Amino acid sequence: MDYFKRTKIKDILAKNIGDYSDVIVLGWVRTKRVSKNIAFLEINDGSTLFNLQIVILEPGKFPLDEINTGASLRIVGYLEEVEGREQSIEMKAKEIEIVGESPADYLLQKKRHSFEFLREIAHLRPRTNTFGVVNRFRNKMAYAVHKFFQERGFQYIHTPIITTSDAEGAGEVFSVTTLDPENPPLTGEGKVDFSQDFFGEKAGLTVSGQLEAELLACALGDVYTFGPTFRAENSNTSRHAAEFWMIEPEMAFCDLKEMMVIIEDFIKYLFRYALEEAEEEMAFFNKWIDKGRIKTIKEIAEADFGHVTYTEAIEILKKADADFEYPVEWGIDLQSEHERYLTEKHFKKPIMVTDYPKDIKAFYMRLNDDNKTVAAVDCLVPQVGEIIGGSQREERYDVLARRMEENGMNIDNYRWFLDIRKYGTVPHSGFGLGFERLLMYISGMSNIRDIIPFPRTPGNAKF
Repeated sequence: MDYFKRTKIKDILAKNIGDYSDVIVLGWVRTKRVSKNIAFLEINDGSTLFNLQIVILEPGKFPLDEINTGASLRIVGYLEEVEGREQSIEMKAKEIEIVGESPADYLLQKKRHSFEFLREIAHLRPRTNTFGVVNRFRNKMAYAVHKFFQERGFQYIHTPIITTSDAEGAGEVFSVTTLDPENPPLTGEGKVDFSQDFFGEKAGLTVSGQLEAELLACALGDVYTFGPTFRAENSNTSRHAAEFWMIEPEMAFCDLKEMMVIIEDFIKYLFRYALEEAEEEMAFFNKWIDKGRIKTIKEIAEADFGHVTYTEAIEILKKADADFEYPVEWGIDLQSEHERYLTEKHFKKPIMVTDYPKDIKAFYMRLNDDNKTVAAVDCLVPQVGEIIGGSQREERYDVLARRMEENGMNIDNYRWFLDIRKYGTVPHSGFGLGFERLLMYISGMSNIRDIIPFPRTPGNAKF
């Protein structure tokens, strides 16, 4: 198949090759135009948004009747530079071999398809312009995440996907079991006897790698996870999925103030990377998805992030000349409309909101001296609101144990988590960023189902 001899279309169009003769291209047909004396094929191999035009000077020599949109081809030819066209280089075909045929009823003909339709054929939608761009963009930004942390000495760690702990305490956990669902073993009290299950206790898919990351941070220093997480949340919004990827760094000997510096650096790094290293993709998003996207991302990358406490934010919102759907009072969990007002109307830039009431935040966040708030931070950006949430973790054994009891947690199940507060405890902090939320924001794509190759949502686990 000449896999190692082929030339990627991306390199051809960039003229990043030396020899223009006897070039081998492997790819899929996007369009075909045939006349008596000449024919044209548009070929795409997935390496770039743009197609390579194949010029066939003797159509009768090749089985063009058998070549339909979607067919895969091996083409040998020579390259020529042309003027006055969008693509400044084309290939003159000398050999054409059909690798894989495609019938005439191929679903992706040359016309615009709705995102709703394309979700139904998620196995084919990566071949469209939009989803080819989305997947290449996802790849580049995943690399950027690793690059940021690796350049700063963080250790990339793998936390378990199957776990017996619910990090958020919300109970939205998918069960993992080998027990017979129609006839499970029961205890004397008539409850399912998970001691007879594969792991000897009730297990599920992870909702976060944070708790395990804390353990490793308290041994390795600075660590980060970047992997799949799961929420059994029956939500059908455009921002929620049952399976998604989370970026979760944890840093030992790090307080809230120091972590906020890292959060700002991280966001700006990723946004600049998108602008500088994903120019093709960003130009596409700016043209076809949101015409102001590049401007928005550039403004955030250059912004000086603001800082405000939750209490100060509540006072700002109370004085706001705005008709909020959700009433504002101290102790509420800020809604998207509140967050967007703060970042878009009041501060007009990204902001960090800190020191939230303890009753609306997780048990592991460090209790402040006022005993009412915790050392938490949410980073808010225009158009969306919260994009990153994090906190300084509670490093004091007795305080954490008390907080767990207040939350009705079974401390015996979390002895391992308390142990790092018992043996050489240190101040440590961490945050979480949903990878798909990040991609949606930078690209302007409005539905999380169009950022994940194969989305998992209520009622849908196709492919």
